[in-house]
Amino acid sequence: MTQVWADSAYARDLLPTWTADHLRMSLRPVIRPKGTRGFVVLPRRWKVERSIGWIMNARRNCRDYERLPQHSEAHLNWTFITLMTRRLTRKSPRHDWSKKVAQQLKTVEEFGPAGSPS
Repeated sequence: MTQVWADSAYARDLLPTWTADHLRMSLRPVIRPKGTRGFVVLPRRWKVERSIGWIMNARRNCRDYERLPQHSEAHLNWTFITLMTRRLTRKSPRHDWSKKVAQQLKTVEEFGPAGSPS
């Protein structure tokens, strides 16, 4: 990992230079678009926040019960393994987009790529 995306509050002071010197990573702030007010979904931060939300669905990760960081890391890995296993073994797709794609493929097979009957 060579690049870390962080909140714009972390871009101040000496943290970016310390990160570059000691961790050999570049700290890049995610900056709000100019002229926005209120809640705005920031490009890269929502992925992290969504992942943390998925982690918190596992009860054990909601509290810090572990004595060693390695144990907490193991629980996080277990949570993500469980999450991905459930998604991969799901029998039917959760979203309706697969039906739309199947319909589009059927239309292409009937009419050809240009939209005219063959």
